Amino acid sequence: MSDHRLVEAGGLRLAYRTWGDEGGTPVVLLHALGKDASDWDGPAAALAADGHRVYAPDLRGHGSSGWPGVYSFPVMRDDVAAFLDALGLAVADVVGHSMGGVVAYLLAASHPGRVGRLVLEDVPPPLPRPRTVPERPEGPLPFDWEMVLAIRAQVDDPDPAWLEALGTVAAPTLVVAGGPDSHIPQDRLAEMGRRMPDARVVTIPAGHLVHENAPERFAETVVAFLRR
Repeated sequence: MSDHRLVEAGGLRLAYRTWGDEGGTPVVLLHALGKDASDWDGPAAALAADGHRVYAPDLRGHGSSGWPGVYSFPVMRDDVAAFLDALGLAVADVVGHSMGGVVAYLLAASHPGRVGRLVLEDVPPPLPRPRTVPERPEGPLPFDWEMVLAIRAQVDDPDPAWLEALGTVAAPTLVVAGGPDSHIPQDRLAEMGRRMPDARVVTIPAGHLVHENAPERFAETVVAFLRR
């Protein structure tokens, strides 16, 4: 079971969930666009069983965290750094899926001493792609639609500095690719791995939602990597 908590981090309210013993090795899980901490229930339980203390925040604009109306990948990166500070975590392993993976590698690049090991699950590479504007679903949403528009715009037209930042990530990194059924270009994921100093790419052919569609294999792969 997980605990639901709130913390003030850099002036923003962040809701988060925890699993595992407090003395375990800390690992932070960062969810994808439109998700929240509950998306990590399966992997979090496996990590906790392996001796980790697991933390999964709702990123800004999502779930029970603050919806301040200001959204970007660098701002989310700074939120996570402030989250680590607020919880007194000097170093943590970090796992990020899709949007959360972008936040994770930007954190590892800008705060090299804070990330022990890094896992990037089917992450959109920082390379331009045709611009698309999503259509808002009807009814109330568990996330801020303005956040979706801001983040999608940065996915389509990323800061060129982010590509260069990959080469500065010192943390040992596992890139988990979703294979041919994913909408993420798999050749670009492989290129991400080649640009990072200490990275390897593993394909789990389950599509973009690897940890949802292949939960056991994903958990086994991540647990084994974090044990090394």
